[in-house]
Formats: sequence, structure tokens, C-alpha cells
Amino acid sequence: MTTFDFSDVEAFLDCHPDLFEQYLMRKGRWDSLSGWLEQHAPSKSSSAAEEKEKREPFSSSSCADMLKRRSSHAELRRSFARSKATTTHRTYDEHVSLSAHESQSSVRRRALLRKASSLPPTTAHILSALLESRVSVPRYESSALDYKCRLKESNEREFFLELVKDISNELDMTNLSYKILINVCIMVNADRCSLFLVEGPSHKKTLVSKFFDVHSGTTVRPSSSMDSNEVQVPWGKGIIGYVAEHGETVNIPNAYEDHRFSDEIDKLTGYKTQSILCMAICNSDGEVIGVVQAINKNPSGTPFTEDDEKVLQMYLPFCGISISNAKLFSESRQEYDRSRALLEVVNDLFEEQTDLEKIVRKIMQRALTLLQCERCSVLLLEDIHSPVVKFSKTFELMSPLCSVDHDISMEKVSCSDWLINNSIAELVASTGLPVNISDVCQDPRFDAEADQASGFHIRSVLCVPIWNRTHQIIGVAQILNRLDRKTFNDADQRLFEAFVIFCGLGINNTMMYNQVKKTWAKQSVALDMLSYHATCSKVEVDRLKAAKIPLSSELGIDEFHFNDFSLDNDAMITASLRMFLELGVVQKFKIDYEVLCRWLLTVRKNYRTVAYHNWRHAFNVSQCMFVMITTAGFQEVLTDTETLALMVGCLCHDLDHRGTNNAFQAKSGSALALLYGTSATLEHHHFNHAVMILQSEGHNIFANLCSKEYSHMMQLLKQAILSTDLTLYFQKRTKFFEYVLSGKFSWSNQEHRDVLRSMLMTACDLGAVTRPWRISKQVAELVTSEFFEQGDRERLELKLTPSAIFDRNRKDELPALQLEWIDGICKPLYEALVKLNRKLQPMVDGIDANRKKWEELCLSYQQARRASESSNRCQEEGEAEESNQSAESTHKPHVQSCECAATNQNTDSTHRPQSNQTNSN
Repeated sequence: MTTFDFSDVEAFLDCHPDLFEQYLMRKGRWDSLSGWLEQHAPSKSSSAAEEKEKREPFSSSSCADMLKRRSSHAELRRSFARSKATTTHRTYDEHVSLSAHESQSSVRRRALLRKASSLPPTTAHILSALLESRVSVPRYESSALDYKCRLKESNEREFFLELVKDISNELDMTNLSYKILINVCIMVNADRCSLFLVEGPSHKKTLVSKFFDVHSGTTVRPSSSMDSNEVQVPWGKGIIGYVAEHGETVNIPNAYEDHRFSDEIDKLTGYKTQSILCMAICNSDGEVIGVVQAINKNPSGTPFTEDDEKVLQMYLPFCGISISNAKLFSESRQEYDRSRALLEVVNDLFEEQTDLEKIVRKIMQRALTLLQCERCSVLLLEDIHSPVVKFSKTFELMSPLCSVDHDISMEKVSCSDWLINNSIAELVASTGLPVNISDVCQDPRFDAEADQASGFHIRSVLCVPIWNRTHQIIGVAQILNRLDRKTFNDADQRLFEAFVIFCGLGINNTMMYNQVKKTWAKQSVALDMLSYHATCSKVEVDRLKAAKIPLSSELGIDEFHFNDFSLDNDAMITASLRMFLELGVVQKFKIDYEVLCRWLLTVRKNYRTVAYHNWRHAFNVSQCMFVMITTAGFQEVLTDTETLALMVGCLCHDLDHRGTNNAFQAKSGSALALLYGTSATLEHHHFNHAVMILQSEGHNIFANLCSKEYSHMMQLLKQAILSTDLTLYFQKRTKFFEYVLSGKFSWSNQEHRDVLRSMLMTACDLGAVTRPWRISKQVAELVTSEFFEQGDRERLELKLTPSAIFDRNRKDELPALQLEWIDGICKPLYEALVKLNRKLQPMVDGIDANRKKWEELCLSYQQARRASESSNRCQEEGEAEESNQSAESTHKPHVQSCECAATNQNTDSTHRPQSNQTNSN
């Protein structure tokens, strides 16, 4: 016989640690393990306590006290510190190492544990700390087997209470299951024991056991991991399934004599099952939530007794309560983790909204970790309005925890035939309903050939639609194969649908951002094209720059009664140059002459060819302002900056006018109304257009102003252009009239000056009413023509009845409308200005003369209308008389003819032979 030295055995065990661990788990005793733990535990007690331990012998009572769970603060803190962190819902990133995640989580956990250690260890606080720090539930070791066995023999009441207390505060399902099995083994003297818990929906229940055949002598809890094999028993199958379905207790002395028993496990393990005691575990509602199975009562060969059934029936209700509590805790923790995960999803989605590929990748990474699946894909529709489902973009990602062949590259996966020809995704996109397939092989919609060609075996599919904020389907998201090889349940579907809601918002925002970028690019190109075509050519600038500029007297622009139609387009440009030169603003503000020429030509080019609000109207308004500044003497009270701002404002005040007013923009909901709102819509557009021309290269006539002067100039220019809105005019003129009529107007008051500039802009804009009658009437006809065109558009496009001034069918009312226009809007303004400056009297004289002409026209129109109405009335009366007479005359002959006919008929019948004779003669 070969002999071994102890050193050889120790060396062998050092080389085979797995063998030693298995031997210890099968044969190890509690006293040996306790001694090892006591010897290797770090000493944290005081020296006095150590001396006391040395003096006092190790008694059974002290052992019992030591083995009981301690609830002191120090024990709770040590239990927390011994707990291991759980890395739930970690986003996979191949660029970030695992150690970085562990270091961050450990730092966060230590901080939370320090916070927890300073507070009272109440149950609510412990639960909050557990959920916030994501640490495992503290694992309390089950009471010693020897102590329980001795307690069972000495005091059954204390023994039962000890078993109930052992499981009462356990919230971790794994630890609880293990403790229940150990306690049941001791309680009924079973050799082995198994616990099956009910899982799955009501229509598809299964019995699952993570601890199968736990030996009664096991002292160390088996480790459980995600990869540990579970034993699943179909509902209603075998002894366990029968007990779960019917809720009955099964006590079999000889298992092989029962037809429900299957000996497959005995054949695999070599263990022979003899007696079986199987009993259901119910919750407080009487619903079966698990099954306990005890095998082979000790001593071997003896069956389980009725006393075993009774004691087990007393103990299992407590087990049911503990299992229900553990499930509730697990569900609450799971819901908390899922809520945290959804918040992280929202944070991720709204951090990145500029790149579609990046945000979809984040979505898939979160989906893989949140739902613990092998593969995730996102398919976006090409056209959300088209009835034909066609995906334009497809994205796919594989889980790093997937056990499939990792040689499959992302490029191959993203181009798989199954992803492109996915009938399930097309069905979801067309119907808008989620699809959850637990077994794709049994579903006719699944393409098995494409599955084989892709090299990835698909077991289960969960596919849901992705909606945008207007509740339109923009794509679908689908996940494949849970990592634990189970099917996707209702909870997974609800979570995935909630997850996809946020994903839809993120994708929609990103797509909208891309559309905005494209729109901005289009706008930039359009503006570039417009600026090129809307600016004047170099030839025009050189020609104007070299042209001789006539004097004001030669052009006639220094008179109040200027003929608005006396100059052609080119002459109006040279006249504009002369006004700027005579006002001295070119020299004062160092305006480059070539820039001024280019700016004037471009301004003219940006007026549309409408009937009235065109370049000629802009020039006439500026000429009126020039006369008021120079001839009327306002140049003495206005600053150079105000003068330049007013002149530029007059030339630019109707830039890009479309021939319709602000009310039409609001009624039609035009792009201008959407852009600028319904208050002074066109005036804001005119100002912005003026700014765009000034900012174009070679057009900034204010280039030599300092920053402060430039800012002030732009404020004055904006105020000048906006003042041409009659709505603002009515708001300001009350104050102006009050200042002037009361004699309180002050040139040193800035508010008074602002109001005056606004009134000057309106007076110049309406200046045509002060021109000689022939010119004023011609301008009024042009204005009316433009208004009639707007009225026609309102009638045709908007289906509205235009007001009188815009209605072509009421053109005879023009003189009366002109009188209302002069009396209500124009004349009060010019009379107030004359009180402020007597040199403006020619304008009032002109308006009075024109009013008389309009009044004469109005009277003549009214007389003509009355004559026409009288004539029409006489004609109608004559026609009515004639119709009456014709009716009477028509009635008389009819009666006479009837009478004659009757007489002739009688005569005919009486004197027929005579008449015949007469006729013959």
C-alpha cells in the first residue's frame, strides 16, 4: 500500500483547488468552517474584550447567541460593506474599459454607504440605500444546522419559531429559496429538497427551480449566476406540475410505483428516489406560487408521515408570505432600475440631437442592456406618408454578452437579408401594432431561409413601431433573443414600448434638426443667388459714377409741387444722388461715392414692378422729405444723423412690396405673416430687406461710422421705416397733436423728436395728396388699381368679399372715399405740422385744392347717380305700364275670339246650307 506524506497531500490539493472546494462543499462540517472563519477573521475588538473571551469557555449557549443574526449598527454596516455591486443596465461601449466603470461605481457606492452608516438603520432607510447604491441585499447566513437540530429535539416550539424567523426578514429570492430548502430538509428529515416557483403569465405558467436537489447537509449556499442552469417543469406535468395545478399534497412511499414520476434525473445523477413529499406554497390570496418537494426521508427507506405533512402545512404559509415579500421587493427594485434606465435614456437622447447615426446607436446600446437581449435593430421609413412600406435606413447592433459567434462583423449584420426583407417589421410599420413572437419557427411570417443565410439563429422577436410627436410612424425597433433564452413577456413589451416613445422623440428631433440644416443650406444658397441677381452690375455703377449730376433746380426736386412723373428711372437715381450731396451727409459721414452709387442702384432693383408701391413711389417720398428738410427749414433742427436716417428710410420704406397690405398678409397666412407676425408685417420686412442690402458686400453706406454711431443709425432707420405703418401712426398722432396744439412741443425733448420724425415719415408717404390736382388724381388712380388687384385676389383666392376701397365693382365710390381719406387721415396731420412750421403751408394749400376737386367729383357722381336712378325708375315704371297694358290687351282679344268662335260654331250648325251656297256663288 502506497503511503503519502502530509506535505504531498497538501501539494496535491494546492494544485487542484477545485477538487478541494467540491470536497469541502460535500463533506465540510459547520464547526470546522466556524473555526476557520474565527481564526481568519480580522480582530476589531478591544484588548479587554479579547481577555474576556480567553477567560470564558466556549459554551453551547454562547455558540447559540453567536450564531443568531445580529442587528446592531456595526453588523448592518459590515453587511453593507461586504455586499457586492451589481452592474445593472450598463451601456456597452467598446471604447471604455470595464475597470473604469467599476471604479466609478465603487466610489459612488462608498459615498452612499458612508451616508447610510451615519443614519439609523430603519427598514425604509435600508431599502432606500439599497436601491440608490445598487448593492446586493445583505446576506444573513442561515442558523447553524447543528443548533437547529438540537433545538428540534429539545423544544419543537422554539425550533418552529426559529425556522420562521430565519426566513421572515429575507428579501433576496436566492437566499430565501436556499433557506427554505434547508429548513424543510431539517423539518421533515429529508435527504434532498427542491423548490419550484411559478413564473410566466396565467395562460402560460411554468415551474422554475434554481436550486434543485439541495442536500440536507449542505452548509454553504451554492453560487447563482446568470449562466446557471435552471430546471423547468411544464404546468400540470409530473408530480410537481400536478401539485401546482391542483394544489393537492402528494405523499408517495415509492416513487417508481406512481405513473406521474419520471426517472430521467435518477438515471442522469445515479441517485435513486424512493419516497416523495410534494406540497404547494400559496400566497395570501390562496394562489399557488410555488411547490416544495422533499425526497427520501431519513433514515433511508422510511416514508414521510402524516406528522411531516402537518408540520409542513404549518410552515409553508410563512414561506408563501416571505416569497411574496421577496417578489414585491424584486419587482420594486426592477421597476426602480428600469425607471433609472429610462431617465438615462432620456438624458442620452437629448444630449445628442445632431447626428442620426449616433443617436440610433445609443438607442440600440440602451435597448440591449435594458432588455438583456442579443440583438437590436432600428429601421426608419423612407416616406412616412406613403402607403407602401419601404425602409430607407437600417441600423443594427449585437450585444457584447451574446454567446453567438463573434466573428460576425457589424458590416455583415447591418446588411443581412433578413433585416432588409423583414416582413414582420413591414407588418408593424403598416399596422402600427406591436408584434411579440415567442417562437419564430412556428410563425408563418418568419423567413427561415433568410435566417439561415444570416448566420444568426433567431428564437424570439419583439417588434414595436416608432412614433413621432404628431403620432405618425417613422420606423420600427425590434429586439431578438433574450440572453437568458426565455421569451419576451408582457413586462418586456411594456418597457420596450415606453423606451421607444423616448426614442421616437429623439429620432424625430434629430431628423427635424437635419431638415433645419438642409433648409438653412437651401436658404443660404437662395440668399446667395438673390444677392447676386438683386444687386446692380459693375457697368451700371461705373456709368452712374461717371455721370454728371444736375442741380436741384434743374431737376425740380426743391419744390413742394414736384411732378412725380417728370423723371425716368435713371433720372431718379441721379436726383437721389443730388439730394444726398446737397444735404451734406456724404461729406459728413464720409460715404464712399461708389458705394453710394451701388447702394442706390441696388435699392431700385429690389423694388417690384407693382402699380403703386414701386421705386417711383420711394423716390417721390424721399423728394418730399428733401423739400421738408431743406425748403421748410427742418435741417436747422434735425441732426445730420437724423437727416441721413430719414432719407435712407424714405428710399427703403417699401422695399420688396408685393402690392398687398398687412391685412391681406394676415388673412392669407403668408410666409411674411408667419415670419414677422401680424403687427407691421410689411414694414418689418422692408426694414430687414434694407439691412440685407446694407450688409451686402460693397453696399454699406454706414461703413465709416463707429460702433455706437452705427447702432444709433440703425435704430433711427428702423423707427423711420416702421412709422409708415398707419396703425402705428394712429397710435402716435394723438400725442403729437396734443404737443403741438397745446404749444408744449419741445425740440430738446427726445420723445417729442421721435414722434415728430414719425409724423414726417407719414406726411412724406402720403405726400401725393398735396401735389397738383392732375398729379394727385393720377397717383390716386394707381393706388386704386393696386387695391382692386388685391380685392380680386381676396375674392378668388380667399373667397372673401373685399371692402369698398378694394372692390372693383364699387369704383364709382372713389371720390367719396378720397374725401374720407383726406378728412380723416391726411389733413389733420398737415395742419398740425403747419402749426409747428409755417413754411409747410403750400402742402396744406395743395390738399385743400385737391379736396375741392374730389368734392366736385363726388357731387357730380352723386348727381349722375341720382339721374341714373331716376331714369332707371322711370324706365322701370314705363316697362311696368307697358306690361300691364299688354296683359289687358292680350286678355280682351282672347275673350272676343272665344265668343266669336262660339257664335260661328252655332251659325255653322244652323245655316250650313246657306253658307255653302254663298261659298259656291
